[in-house]
Amino acid sequence: MPMPQTQISCPRSGNLCSICSGRSPASASSIWVCGDGSLTEKLVVLGAQVVGIDSSPEMIAAARQRGLDAKVMDARALAFEYEFDAVFSNAVLHWIRDDPDAPIAGAFRALRAGGRFVGELGGHANVAAITVALVATLERRGFRDAASWIPWYFPTVEDYETRLRRAGFVPQSVQLLPRPTPLPTGMRGWLDTFANPFCAALPCEERGGFLDEVTALLKPVLCDANGRWTADYARLRFAAVKP
Repeated sequence: MPMPQTQISCPRSGNLCSICSGRSPASASSIWVCGDGSLTEKLVVLGAQVVGIDSSPEMIAAARQRGLDAKVMDARALAFEYEFDAVFSNAVLHWIRDDPDAPIAGAFRALRAGGRFVGELGGHANVAAITVALVATLERRGFRDAASWIPWYFPTVEDYETRLRRAGFVPQSVQLLPRPTPLPTGMRGWLDTFANPFCAALPCEERGGFLDEVTALLKPVLCDANGRWTADYARLRFAAVKP
């Protein structure tokens, strides 16, 4: 299932760059699962030599327009060995539900000894209300296996720390951070971008009505009196070292 080509910006996500710069940036080489390259640019400004990757050719084209070294590559199959001082990822790993261990193992292979793996992804209970509304609305339409259409992997702290250790990393920090996030495009805009995996269960002519129904179901809990929508985000942020 393809990852979305648009991301909603989260407050404080730029702090990843400060976490990443534990080594001298001028001498560090790093790989970043990059999207359109907006955060990758910040690492370059810090003086790091960065290679960006993304599975979307469109995202890579956008990153290259920023002057970045960027390659089309699946995060589940990183084609690097002992080449980098750091591997970073933001808002990508929760889309790899089918094999969440694969990008961790790839990061471990790509790093030199002492290298850092730092990232942020959706954590346990991320978009919980939105997910319940999507599943419940599918169930109303007769889908008994509605939960099977959930495309995301939102781990607990314990789960992800165990996966990091199993791959060979030494976790330095794994935190779950509640982060209510304003949605400038409203809930319907968010659903248009991120709910495609659920819409795929339905005929094309039913999808608009499905998303309208989900939006109405969520309005009492995620929309304020002034019509401003907030997503119930919870982010898992981690930093680990390859010994």
